[in-house]
Amino acid sequence: MKVILLTELPGKGGEGDIVEVAPGYFNNYLGPQRMAILATKGNIKQLEQRRKNIAKREEVRLANANELKAALEGKEIFVPARVGEEGVLFGSVTAGMIADAVKAEADVEIDRKRLVLRQPLKTAGKHEVELSIYRDVKVNLELLVGDAAERAAAQAAEAEADVAEEAAEEAVEETAEEAAE
Repeated sequence: MKVILLTELPGKGGEGDIVEVAPGYFNNYLGPQRMAILATKGNIKQLEQRRKNIAKREEVRLANANELKAALEGKEIFVPARVGEEGVLFGSVTAGMIADAVKAEADVEIDRKRLVLRQPLKTAGKHEVELSIYRDVKVNLELLVGDAAERAAAQAAEAEADVAEEAAEEAVEETAEEAAE
């Protein structure tokens, strides 16, 4: 059965595409959800008239997806989780937890369904997860899974080290200025 997609359908196509689907899939899911309409001659004629609007929306979506990719690329996202002995988590990290962490760290809203988890994340440490933003626009998220208290302590130690390093640099500059006089 040929249908015209009204929204993007991962694995099938985007808005305005004419695709072949099983009759039951259309009758039970795509039709009632208003995600597709039958590809009749009249509907195809209307689709041709709407192609310009669809192309404009497609450009905007692609631009937004590339902006999101640029915002997330190279960032390390911390996902808080309870860690037991030997770095094993109590439970596992879910796509929803990752989406919440991205929202908190990068202030970007992502759809948890677009995260590709090849296997459950059950250990603390660094992990890489693929995020399919829009059609061919994908980004690999670098995740750091661990205990929030341990991370806070590590950040405090890092901040102290930065302050000590700045103080040492200032002392070296002062001695260099005094020696020059």
